[in-house]
Amino acid sequence: MVVTIIGCGLIGGSLAISMKASNMASHVIVVDNKTANAEEAVKLGIANEHLSLEAAVAKSDLVVLAIPVVAAANLLPKVLDLLPESAIVVDMGSTKAGICKSVDTHPKRKQFVAAHPIAGTENSGPSAAFNGLFENKVCIITDKEKSDDEALNQILHLLFHLKMRVIFMSAEEHDRHIAYVSHLSHITSFSLGLTVLDLEKSEKNIFNMAGSGFASTVRLAKSSPEMWAPIFKQNKTYLLEALEAYTNVLNQFKAVIASEDELSSAELMGKANEIRRILEGK
Repeated sequence: MVVTIIGCGLIGGSLAISMKASNMASHVIVVDNKTANAEEAVKLGIANEHLSLEAAVAKSDLVVLAIPVVAAANLLPKVLDLLPESAIVVDMGSTKAGICKSVDTHPKRKQFVAAHPIAGTENSGPSAAFNGLFENKVCIITDKEKSDDEALNQILHLLFHLKMRVIFMSAEEHDRHIAYVSHLSHITSFSLGLTVLDLEKSEKNIFNMAGSGFASTVRLAKSSPEMWAPIFKQNKTYLLEALEAYTNVLNQFKAVIASEDELSSAELMGKANEIRRILEGK
């Protein structure tokens, strides 16, 4: 299978590495508007060559969009225009409604599968890619009824070989849920990072006191702004809803701390502890 990866960073690069390792890709082409990234991907052996979009898509059996979500929504119609009749395109975006809407009326819509592999690290670029990123992770496929059976089955076959668990839902449902369980946690991490950086200006020893709890909570603040700013823009409606709910909870903690209400504070934390049962029950 000839595979074109559009955007060879952590996700696209890791997918290419895993597909080559499992012999699912015989030839990998990279398309990247950052020439240095494309050249690095070839140098690292992630891709066999880098070409223009038009040349790459024309040779491909599978095209993977692994670029920021607003860029994906803008580029996907053109990719479908160029796509050979026997080929398939799949995206890796962590918002789905905007991307799906961009091609809802496209004559080749059935050759597109909308997917979101819930996998990643805080690192970016081709050098961050590695084999095994997707193993034992979940991939969400949205609006599956809009893809033809052949396209859907080929992507399911790929996800099986990546050792991923697949769930299905609508694009809108995906975006609402992911705002709470993924996008909100990134905003929380960015916000904590900014708060502590402001404090560090006047208290130089603050980072000497930072323990593992701080490190794990702020880890996501190292994520790529180029990727996350478009996500926040595209999932604005559900993210604002999630932020409102989160702010309400923060205000509850603020109120019980201000009133020195130890019992109510403990009750809030006790309710939050329920998340352990849910996560460990997976």
